[in-house]
Amino acid sequence: MMAMKKIVEKPWGYEEIIVHADKYVMKKIFIKAGHRLSKQFHIKKDETVYVDAGVLHLDFSRESGESNVRKLYKGESWRIQPKTIHRFCAPADTNVILIEVSTPELDDVVRLHDDYGRHNRA
Repeated sequence: MMAMKKIVEKPWGYEEIIVHADKYVMKKIFIKAGHRLSKQFHIKKDETVYVDAGVLHLDFSRESGESNVRKLYKGESWRIQPKTIHRFCAPADTNVILIEVSTPELDDVVRLHDDYGRHNRA
């Protein structure tokens, strides 16, 4: 199975699924300035994000539950392993474009908090 080029509109921007193959997914994520994705984690999905434009504010939690915000700049990447609580945020004045490569589990999202009232669905 290999699906290609699908745009999924989101309240914070959009995802463009570039490739959805049996063993991996590649997508472009566009986050509008001042918006953020759900605070979430994945049971199985293992992902790496690469900042293509803007400055990503990556909010992630350690096992202790302590929240950390790390700024990632154009050209930097970060791996998010399964069960890591995380949230992608764009600063108030800048859009962010990410390239994400992950294992193929697109529906593996457990939302803990969402600014748009969405619950455990991708």
